[in-house]
Amino acid sequence: MMTRLIALTEPSQADESLLQDRDYTIIMAKTLPNPMAAPPGFAQRWMTAQASILDLAQKCREFDPDGITLYVATATEEASEKHCLFQCHEQADNETFESILNENQAPQSLYLADGLEAALNAYFTDKANGTAKINGQIILILLDGEPLDRIAIANLIVKATHQIDSDEELGIGFIQIGENPIAQGFFAMLDDHLEEAGAKYDIVHTQILETIETDSLSTFLLHTILD
Repeated sequence: MMTRLIALTEPSQADESLLQDRDYTIIMAKTLPNPMAAPPGFAQRWMTAQASILDLAQKCREFDPDGITLYVATATEEASEKHCLFQCHEQADNETFESILNENQAPQSLYLADGLEAALNAYFTDKANGTAKINGQIILILLDGEPLDRIAIANLIVKATHQIDSDEELGIGFIQIGENPIAQGFFAMLDDHLEEAGAKYDIVHTQILETIETDSLSTFLLHTILD
């Protein structure tokens, strides 16, 4: 289920080695607040979370020194009613993240499947070409609500579990920006019931950003592949 405040222990060197020799991708799925339905403080969530997001990105770069990949949900004229366009930024640094967090080009509604599919396809293409890193991939998804294409997302993840050789090869972390009780049912399904939906492995970990301590980021990343 969605992880709350939990007792965390520092990872051992052996554990932390699982985080090395691995590619890291972050999908940032920010949405614009709906003036008629957004809860109080919704518009400020991402700015409040900025320092924590930058710390998380920096920790990923420590394990992936040749650069992390960032996908960003973007509202454009080309996006259809049931799809979001995702811009891809290779070797994203803190300046890239800060710029995106300060932009207001987010879509009104979130359709996540296209961004997740792009990230998964990139990894499996590298794997097929022999250019993927030895330990695999971690994909972290930052989002502020429940995606509207939930079935497509679940199907993508189930399919991905049948393309990997072990449950430690690929980890997908859903990180909730702020509280959202409606979204938590979907996240609980991904976290706890994916194998019932046909997944070969449980590769999903979900957590609310504010419960991830800055000095326990490595532990959170380990939970993404070992949960």
